[in-house]
Amino acid sequence: MRTLFPYLKPFRKECVVSPLFKLLEALLELFVPLIMAAIIDKGILAQNIGYVLKMGLLLVGLGLLGFGCSVTAQFFAAKAAVGFTAAVKSLLFGHIQSLSHTELDQIGTPTLINRMTTDMNQVQTGVNMTLRLLLRSPFVVLGATIMAFTVDAKTALIFLALLPLLTLVVAGIMALTLPRHQRVQGQLDKVLLRTRENLTGVRVIRAFNMQDDEEAANEEESGLLFRLQQGVGRLSALMNPLTYVLVNGALIVLLWSGAWQVQGGILTQGAVVALVNYLSQILVELIKLANLIITITKALASAGRIETVLKQSSSMTEAAHPIAAPDTAAECVRFDKVSARYAGAGEESLTNISFTALRRQTIGIIGGTGSGKSTLVNLIPRFYDVSSGSVLVDGVDVKEQGIESLRDKVAVVPQKAMLFKGTIRDNLRWGKQDATDEELWQALETAQAAEVVRGKPNGLDEMIEQGGRNLSGGQRQRLTIARALVRNPEILILDDSASALDYATDAALRKALREMNTPATVFIVSQRASSIRFADQILVLDDGELAGIGTHDELLADCSVYQEIYYSQYPKEAV
Repeated sequence: MRTLFPYLKPFRKECVVSPLFKLLEALLELFVPLIMAAIIDKGILAQNIGYVLKMGLLLVGLGLLGFGCSVTAQFFAAKAAVGFTAAVKSLLFGHIQSLSHTELDQIGTPTLINRMTTDMNQVQTGVNMTLRLLLRSPFVVLGATIMAFTVDAKTALIFLALLPLLTLVVAGIMALTLPRHQRVQGQLDKVLLRTRENLTGVRVIRAFNMQDDEEAANEEESGLLFRLQQGVGRLSALMNPLTYVLVNGALIVLLWSGAWQVQGGILTQGAVVALVNYLSQILVELIKLANLIITITKALASAGRIETVLKQSSSMTEAAHPIAAPDTAAECVRFDKVSARYAGAGEESLTNISFTALRRQTIGIIGGTGSGKSTLVNLIPRFYDVSSGSVLVDGVDVKEQGIESLRDKVAVVPQKAMLFKGTIRDNLRWGKQDATDEELWQALETAQAAEVVRGKPNGLDEMIEQGGRNLSGGQRQRLTIARALVRNPEILILDDSASALDYATDAALRKALREMNTPATVFIVSQRASSIRFADQILVLDDGELAGIGTHDELLADCSVYQEIYYSQYPKEAV
């Protein structure tokens, strides 16, 4: 919690006022047993009805005042807890955005979602309950013990013997449950991961008739989570019965001792009732404290998981004094003996890649699955860092440029077309916030998506559902290409972004890209030889290495890897 505590500072007033009002409420409660004793001894036994009514009204007044204190304390505790959680959630979201792709790959999306939701809710509940009860319950326990001594010191020794035993029970169970709550949250991450995979891949699961296998795997993961939760629940559940046993044992001793003292005239009946009430207050507060400790234990475990993410620093550092790269150099992108390796990978994804892309050239990238095509283009906007060598954009190493200014030059259309909930216009303006409708339609025409938008009842104002699920795969791809074109970038990266298009639409798109009036250097990653056939340069990758570089005709003449790819798609030409 040390990392998170500073975010409670704006709520210092609430953090002071809430416990103070709870302490005031507790103080009022401590006087109730004394008033009850007075009603019994001076009112009922003396048959003084007026005194009974007067003290009864005093009890009602104390109750109303206590209720007001409780509501006020709850208001300020909730305000602090919600405000603190909102601040930390905003901090966590911003920190996640600052992490590089390497860290995001390592941590995983389901874990981050779990920490943004379930863990944050646990922390919010923990802060709320802590402000309300952490001081109140011990205050009532200690206050009831002291008040018992004012009633009768000898009998109150029972209270003094009870407190160390109760403290031992509470501290022991807290120490045992804290690491178990952390394991529960870790297993919850795994269950969420499997759930996410099943929901996103439900069509594939059904296509292969794997429902039973997935249900069995889910039952195994959920069963382990259940057993972990059951184990920690059993430990936590020991708190209440153990405290009940101790307090009720003390109550038996108190009643037995009090009965003898009343019979001997040492204590009054009201005093015994007051002592029993103080013991009952201790029991109630200890139950609250036990539940509070369980809540705090969960909150601490969740806070630790949140802090783990916050302490995760990005492996991608920005230069202390970024260099502004001019856009006048003839060379747009240059790879100089570049090798790249993903974190935790045994082998390099790219090895000793060198090439130069001139301004306004179209660069085709082709190769088999896993050959490193996407890795290569991801190095240009510095989504990942090279393990050796250098990537230069406009003649300056990308590591020496500001990340934001570098990515402002680049527009990327990823393999998986991603659209966001909102209108088509909103999605297209991700590329350029102040783009006019004319610019949007021009980009749509080039991306072969104009007919998609015209076919919608509301045109550019047509709503897109989350992830673009109300569109086909080809429609999503064309709209994401249009979004990139709206930006009018210096470098346009199309990472296998036309895989869902038919050959006619793909050909029309490639023709429009060649004819568009833009200074962009275009990188086209594709499995189709036809998509990159007319590129100025074609890079042929094979197992992370550059197997060939040149035009279509040059590679077809002397690159065996390119020949194999091309003739596998056009077998008639091989004859």
